[in-house]
Amino acid sequence: MDIASILATKGDKAHTVRPEQSIRDALGLLARHNVGALIVVDDASRPVGILSERDVVREAARNERVFGMKVAEIMTRDVITGSPHDDLMTVAHTMTEKRIRHLPVVDKGRLVGIVSIGDIVKTQRDQYAGELDTLQSQLLGDEARRRL
Repeated sequence: MDIASILATKGDKAHTVRPEQSIRDALGLLARHNVGALIVVDDASRPVGILSERDVVREAARNERVFGMKVAEIMTRDVITGSPHDDLMTVAHTMTEKRIRHLPVVDKGRLVGIVSIGDIVKTQRDQYAGELDTLQSQLLGDEARRRL
C-alpha cells in the first residue's frame, strides 16, 4: 500500500500559507480548517516550508510578539516530503524516526496532498482488520468443512 491509496480515500486537499503572511493569519487558518500544520508555498505553489502548531508554540514560549511575525520567520524550512508511490511502512518509519506528524506529498515538483501520522495509522489498522477478517473466515470455513 502507498500514499496514493490514502490520498484516494481522504482527498488531496492540503491547506497552505504564504511565507509573508503573519502568524496570526496562519493560526486563523489552522483553527478554521482544524489542522495541525500548514504547508508554506511559494508563488508557484511549491512547498518551501511547513508551519506546525509546535512551531508556533515554541516561538510563543520565547517571544510574546509571535502574532506579528511572518510565517517565514518560524517555519520549518527543511521539509521532508513524500511521493504518491512511497510505501506506507517506509513512510511510517521515516515519520517516527524524524518525529514529524505531517508529510507534504509532492509529485513532479507539485504539491498533491498531505498525510498525517494519524492517516498512516488508520490505514494500517484498517488493513490489519481486513486481514484478520479474512483469516478468521478461512479458519471458520476450515473448521466447518472438517465437521462434515
